[in-house]
Amino acid sequence: MDQLTFPARVELARLPTPLQPLDRITEKYSTPSDGPRIWVKRDDLTEAAMSGNKLRKLEFIAGAALEQGYDTLITCGGLQSNHCRTTALVGARLGLNVHLILRGEHSGDMDGNLLVDRLAGAKVSFYPPRQYFREQQDIFAHWEKVYADHGHRALLIPTGASDGLGIWGYLAGSRELIDDCRREGFEPGHVVCATGSGGTQAGLTLGFHLAGMQTQVTGYAVCDDEAFFVRKVREDVVQWASRNNQQFDENSLNIAVSADYIGPGYGVAEVPVYQTIAEAAALEGLLLDPVYTGKAFHGLLQDLGHGKYRDCDNLVFVHTGGHYGLFPHREHFAFLG
Repeated sequence: MDQLTFPARVELARLPTPLQPLDRITEKYSTPSDGPRIWVKRDDLTEAAMSGNKLRKLEFIAGAALEQGYDTLITCGGLQSNHCRTTALVGARLGLNVHLILRGEHSGDMDGNLLVDRLAGAKVSFYPPRQYFREQQDIFAHWEKVYADHGHRALLIPTGASDGLGIWGYLAGSRELIDDCRREGFEPGHVVCATGSGGTQAGLTLGFHLAGMQTQVTGYAVCDDEAFFVRKVREDVVQWASRNNQQFDENSLNIAVSADYIGPGYGVAEVPVYQTIAEAAALEGLLLDPVYTGKAFHGLLQDLGHGKYRDCDNLVFVHTGGHYGLFPHREHFAFLG
């Protein structure tokens, strides 16, 4: 990986983020003789506004925007999209216009990420889910033209900034994580993350592969299915290779996805996930969210109980952020009393 030439980048994140052991959770869910020590890579702490994993990707997206003369960022996601909120904050910081195409019916309430979107000055347009999925390319093209007609140049950013440019965020992140682990005296056997648009998993998977590591990266899906994310990771890697004139066989990647803990659907969790979130906070002071990290961490703990991951000494959970997503789910924590 040392031979890679990284593209333009705006340094927005506070790096490196901490790597911390979760010894109380390890004691409960794993054993020294029959399971890994569990660690967490605190990418929820990339900066003070808790932009999480999205900020790593947007360092390279913003770098391309500034280098190529764009003055507007247009992107998309759900009503409580962490990526959209981060894009809004990045745009405000860099003096770029931001337009968010959000999926869902807006009730008029501002909460969580949506409140931050508005505070950061982003323009927001809401579309019903069926129209959003059916007409997404046309919606992007419409708003790109609107801005062009007013003398602006807009960079179109896909869901989660997950593409052949955004993947650089976790190519750099994988290098950082390897250094973290080696300073702690180990090579990670498994690295686990939530996967919702595929870009974080793609960058980590490619990064460890290029470093010649045997580390297995597993993404816990929060939507869609296993086949979708296997395909999406490969597509991002193919696009990365094409953009950077790299000769790379995407079929050589070992892409692992668990779709067993999605539950009722994207952004909807069941009681055991909320209980896991409460337990992680009580045992480790670690805040997870019901949309991404809570589901992934719950899946990790359940799989540990089923005997998975017993083949390694150290496992790293990449905390991708999402704290604001807790608050719109407050009613589901009534069991706390």
